[in-house]
Amino acid sequence: MSESQPAVSRVFAPRRHAEILKRVRAQGSVSIAELAGFFDVSRETIRRDLKLLSDQGQLDIVHGGAARFEPSEPAMSLRSQENAHGKAAIGKAAVGLIRNGMVVFLDSGTTTLAVAQAMIKLRDLTICTASLKIALHLCHVPGMRVHMLGGEIDPGEEAASGIDTLDAMGRFRVDIAFLGGGALSPEGDVTDFTRAGAEQRGRMIALAGKAYFVLDSSKFGKLTPLRIPNFERAAGVIVDANPGPTLAEALSRKGPELLVA
Repeated sequence: MSESQPAVSRVFAPRRHAEILKRVRAQGSVSIAELAGFFDVSRETIRRDLKLLSDQGQLDIVHGGAARFEPSEPAMSLRSQENAHGKAAIGKAAVGLIRNGMVVFLDSGTTTLAVAQAMIKLRDLTICTASLKIALHLCHVPGMRVHMLGGEIDPGEEAASGIDTLDAMGRFRVDIAFLGGGALSPEGDVTDFTRAGAEQRGRMIALAGKAYFVLDSSKFGKLTPLRIPNFERAAGVIVDANPGPTLAEALSRKGPELLVA
């Protein structure tokens, strides 16, 4: 423990709570492991602290820690210009995994749209997607057969979702899938904002021959509320920058390979 920590370690609960809230407001999210180490208390103590603060409406409990209240991901139109260079690099790396004749599933989102934009020189592919933008972009490319998965359109995501989308996914034999996600948590999990999104991505991991998450560096170390089923069975996570040794090691323990574009 550093010399600066004894003043805040093993402190009374009110001081811990104030420091936790300060960190959540500054960083957007905090992990249980981080707080337990900082205060030199057990993880159960931190879980009790977070539950109390959540009951008071001061933060949200999410998988592995706590976060500021963020009920949904920003609309796609607001995310489209964020880290465009990094997303383009991810798109090029993803395309290197695709072979002619494959059936490819492209999830909705700005990073999977970057994958679609990097695919324009490929041929003889069958594309399955729930994204309106991806379907519109690839349907004009020669040699691409595009299947738009049905369901109710989410105006923020500009994509179909729900039970009808899950049913449509099950009709295809998918060779490779590229999936979005809400965050790469400090514990090495890709997590999501909504139950529908988490279920859809978990279902595709089980259906596809190989599934890769595509996440740009803005999602590193963040926390969103929902775990994605079957995450450990994904082939890898493609990123635009090295997330650092701690996060890389946490991901390695989960199973998927880290691929830096």
